[in-house]
Amino acid sequence: MTMTTAEADKILSANFAPWVLELGLSVEALDSHGPGTRATLRLPWSDGLAREGGALSGQALMAAADTATVIAVSAARGAYGPMTTVQQSTSFQRAVTGSDVLIEAVVTKLGRRMAFADITMTDERSGDIAARASTVYALLG
Repeated sequence: MTMTTAEADKILSANFAPWVLELGLSVEALDSHGPGTRATLRLPWSDGLAREGGALSGQALMAAADTATVIAVSAARGAYGPMTTVQQSTSFQRAVTGSDVLIEAVVTKLGRRMAFADITMTDERSGDIAARASTVYALLG
């Protein structure tokens, strides 16, 4: 079953804590064809997410990567189901200032009990990669 971006946005609004919703994430694209399901989310620039010096905080990027993984795994499974983060590793490559960030999560392996994903976070204005992450999820239902 193919999930639409509207269905994925409903997963966001129904299943995430209020502080995550305050990030303003929106689902830009879903692709469940080919070797890995992909979900692309937009993290809009906000001065409220900037740290001292004006760069987007790493915490906001990490939360966006974690959230994008839930959407990608849900799309790969055809629907949302309970899951939890087991591991997340993030490497920051450059600061983002004054630009939205596109968060692309790619499911690299989907098993019955575990899911794995790689995430790329790109400064939309420059096209430069700001950070990369990898996640492991336990599938609970």
